[in-house]
Amino acid sequence: MAGETEDALAHAHSIVEATDLPVSGDLEGGFGDSPETVAETIRLAAGAGLVGCTIEDSTGDQNHPLYEFALAVERIAAAAEAARALPFPFVLTARAHNFLYSDPSLDDTIGRLQAFQAAGADVLFAPGLPDLDTVATVCASISKPFNFMVGIKGRSFSVAELTTAGVRRISLATSLYRAAMTGFLDAVSEVKDRGEFGFLDRCVATSELHRLMGI
Repeated sequence: MAGETEDALAHAHSIVEATDLPVSGDLEGGFGDSPETVAETIRLAAGAGLVGCTIEDSTGDQNHPLYEFALAVERIAAAAEAARALPFPFVLTARAHNFLYSDPSLDDTIGRLQAFQAAGADVLFAPGLPDLDTVATVCASISKPFNFMVGIKGRSFSVAELTTAGVRRISLATSLYRAAMTGFLDAVSEVKDRGEFGFLDRCVATSELHRLMGI
């Protein structure tokens, strides 16, 4: 995982250098199975300039997609210990991925989130929750802020609805990228299939893009 870790942290550092805003990184499973590896990933992330990250309980193994409960908790505990030892505040978000796989268990998801909370996570995250009632149930079961991921069709809700359910942070995953690519593909299709350029009427002016990017 060394190359993957180095690439991810190099990308993170490039983003950190490009903005004055604090940057949190999606570090997936921490680039290794062991709690020690996850702790080292936190230290490397801080060295790259990140001030927060997410660590998930997915293994990457389709046959065993989630880390066993005890190991999943140990990994978050190690990450939290490494984060607390840093000379600046580092926000650790722990992700329970139960609902991204077949036969999800709400009880297991809540149990993992509560254990991650006890292990020292600052924010809790369970992507793929199916409806607002489930979101509210999860939020009521924990005391740390809950992050909701918008981006799954039929499982994305408004800011007002999520706030009412108890959500404290919202992330967009790849939603904006996919929205941009959808516009690109629609424009290409319009030109290729109909020989028309109506998409230009909906386009942001180049001067406005330059203004937004500070060029």
